[in-house]
Amino acid sequence: MTADPLTVHVLVEGRVQGVGYRAWCAGEAEARALSGWVRNLANGSVEAVFSGPSDTVVDMLDALWQGPSLARVNTVSNLDPVDPASGAFEIRSTT
Repeated sequence: MTADPLTVHVLVEGRVQGVGYRAWCAGEAEARALSGWVRNLANGSVEAVFSGPSDTVVDMLDALWQGPSLARVNTVSNLDPVDPASGAFEIRSTT
């Protein structure tokens, strides 16, 4: 794998709200020194953006399938590309 910069915009579906998924996601992203954000959506899914070295972002994408112990991830889908994020990873308000 390469360390070229990569930004991904994803939708995580399953039992991912009410189980600490956003906080878990933020902790995992911070541990990997990734930039971006995560938020709950009104339809019960979670949306996130991750920016950083490609190998680290790919590792984060793999981790999304696990989540915290009470989560049950059914799908992780790529959404439309977005501009790279910078700075600290953040938890955003539900939309």
